[in-house]
Amino acid sequence: MRLSLVLVAASLAACSPADPAAGGASPAGIANADGAKPAAGTPTVIKAADGVTVYGTLYAAADPKAIVLLFHQAGSGKGEYATIAPRLVAMGYSALAIDQRSGGDLFGQNQTADAVSGQPSYLDAKADLQAALNWAKPQGKPVLLWGSSYSSALVFLVAAENPGAVAGLLSFSPGEYLGQPDLVMRNAAKLAIPVFVTSAKDAGEIAAAKAIVNAVPGKSNVQAVPAIAGVHGSSTLIAARNPRGADDNWRAVTEFLSRVAP
Repeated sequence: MRLSLVLVAASLAACSPADPAAGGASPAGIANADGAKPAAGTPTVIKAADGVTVYGTLYAAADPKAIVLLFHQAGSGKGEYATIAPRLVAMGYSALAIDQRSGGDLFGQNQTADAVSGQPSYLDAKADLQAALNWAKPQGKPVLLWGSSYSSALVFLVAAENPGAVAGLLSFSPGEYLGQPDLVMRNAAKLAIPVFVTSAKDAGEIAAAKAIVNAVPGKSNVQAVPAIAGVHGSSTLIAARNPRGADDNWRAVTEFLSRVAP
């Protein structure tokens, strides 16, 4: 029986049917829950298999328990994690946040998207997630995938295509955003790793997340349902975007991480 956590409130994008919207704010205007300004991190550049340069920011812990790969939502970029990643570092995890080719300036410049031509699809961006995983594999630490909105769907595909390379998966507002019916659910059914999903306080999002996590085999999976306050994607953990619910939502994430990568 899967564990279902209820988040009690205390206190990214243009989404089509393929990704519901969230409001915008610049990284400079976002502080951590404790009021601290975001840490800068280290600029990092990796290459996707098709030659696209993927820009990222590495937030390194001194002796990391694991490496968390952070993927953003539609219209967004690595700045989505400007306050989230430093908090992960404080918990003992290194984190790499990347700019995917399908993205925008919701949280500041997306260097990868700015450098590619045309309008890459959500599925095209899977190559960028794979490049991040390829970077992380040789580091000798457990690797966790973390997706937001459309990338919260892609992480299921990447994990399924890399058996044994991923220790756990966190998915914020997942759905069948990728243009193929049940594609995410079918890949979720192939996993043999612990999975955490959460969503906005929205009946449609909650149901979509439930359908996907219920497809994952095993008993160690978590659906965290906001009882009072939750917003779309990883923004649910940003106090400036979810002032009432961010702290309790963090508690659910922390509990999952402490179990999967203690």
